[in-house]
Amino acid sequence: MKIHNFSAGPCILPQEVFDRMSQAVLNFNNTGLSLMEISHRHPEAEEVMRNTIRLTKELLNVPNTHEVIFTQGGASLQFVMVPFNLMRENGGKAAYLDTGVWASKAIAEAKRMGMTEVVASSSDKKYSYIPKTYEIPSDADYFHCTSNNTVAGTQMKSFPDSPIPIVCDMSSDIMSKEVDISKFDLIYGGTQKNMGPAGNAVAIVKKEILGKTGRNIPTYLNYQTHIDKESTFNTWSVLAVYGAMCNLEWLKKIGGIPEISKRNKAKSELMYAEIDRNGMFAGPVALEDRSDMNATFVLKDENLKDEFDTMWKAAGIVNLKGHRIVGGYRASMYNAMPIESVQVLVDVMKAFEEKFG
Repeated sequence: MKIHNFSAGPCILPQEVFDRMSQAVLNFNNTGLSLMEISHRHPEAEEVMRNTIRLTKELLNVPNTHEVIFTQGGASLQFVMVPFNLMRENGGKAAYLDTGVWASKAIAEAKRMGMTEVVASSSDKKYSYIPKTYEIPSDADYFHCTSNNTVAGTQMKSFPDSPIPIVCDMSSDIMSKEVDISKFDLIYGGTQKNMGPAGNAVAIVKKEILGKTGRNIPTYLNYQTHIDKESTFNTWSVLAVYGAMCNLEWLKKIGGIPEISKRNKAKSELMYAEIDRNGMFAGPVALEDRSDMNATFVLKDENLKDEFDTMWKAAGIVNLKGHRIVGGYRASMYNAMPIESVQVLVDVMKAFEEKFG
């Protein structure tokens, strides 16, 4: 039976990426060495990092004003690196938009570093919408937002004009749609949603914003360190970066961001059409803020939960349950998710309605 993996992360990847990675684990580029044991200083390993950075720049149309780096520690470490690199040591201030669990975690880390103003929050309605009316303080060092919220299933469809540098956590929708990189001073995200396997974070940094805080930044936490060393300051995740490289090569081959954006929109439209049509389910998220990556929905009659769970599991669907904080269900439809898998879920929902509706 084919498995339809709706995991919110780590994401599914194209089969050809798994095939290339598995071969590289056995014998990387005919070196006789496994990718898992090859030195991160080996010329062919260094070429993997260069290619991954190059492909990221190419696919996202990253301007020359910005640099791409890969680090470890996921987005969680970026929560710390951002204020270290951008918030002034004396009299510094940051502005954050609170739209979900991960935004709140970023806010908590910024508060350790200095004054942090939450300009707006959707916590009053369990993060089921994106705040629209707020003012970004001009006296802050930067404004931070989260483009897609995997737990609640909301997504920013546009970004505000800001009088200060904009920082965005794009962990779960980077590479899924076209973005004007020049509008942002710093974009970061864990790579385990659309870019590749877990083990890396990517950061796209406008170079001119660095070195202005007056802080004595720990070496690894300094973005400039990774820019200067071309993401090879320490022993980097060779296997994870290779997986990202293979995945980005697949994305380029199928038509890049314009093509994957069309595919992702088709998947989300199919999913939400069924949620809205089917009288057995409801979508808790504001219509205009629904995520194309993570469609959340709930049963109107929780007494039928066991029956629905049995049906979708029997169809080969896995990892559909919602985040433990919010419950319900969550269909994560990242880049490599085929629309055929979404159709399987939709068919199960229809069959469920026919049987119990």
